[in-house]
Amino acid sequence: MLRDPSLIPLSRQHQHALALCVRIERALQNSVADLQAWQSEVEQHYGQEIGFHFAAEEKVLFPVARRFPELVSLVEDLSHEHCRLRELSARARERAMDGDELRGFAKLLSGHIRKEERHLFEVIQKLVKRDELRKVGAALEQELAVEHQTCTLPKRSRP
Repeated sequence: MLRDPSLIPLSRQHQHALALCVRIERALQNSVADLQAWQSEVEQHYGQEIGFHFAAEEKVLFPVARRFPELVSLVEDLSHEHCRLRELSARARERAMDGDELRGFAKLLSGHIRKEERHLFEVIQKLVKRDELRKVGAALEQELAVEHQTCTLPKRSRP
């Protein structure tokens, strides 16, 4: 099924996070991975995108999904995974991860993304009416706009 335009911003961010996971997995396969550098990259990616992404899903998308009995269990699983991924990101920020934890982060994040794309998004697109899905998309865009505001410097006013 094609992705509804209202969910495309989340899917784009999923692509960015999956790319990070693939790069981590490849680096760890070579067993010469610089754990400090990878933890810095995880911290940066979490601070610039993943954290905002989780917050937008939890505030906008998950409440809509919880209205459908067939999605409640899935949303609970995804929420628990958000918590675990936050914990692992905090460990990365502290530079406290070992190679196994870094590998576990990449595996958990990639599995989490696939679960959202293949299950949550597909079912939501079938169950939620188009008008409501458009409203969900607008609310997601508003929440994700915060991400872009944190990465830009405010314009200085001229005297």
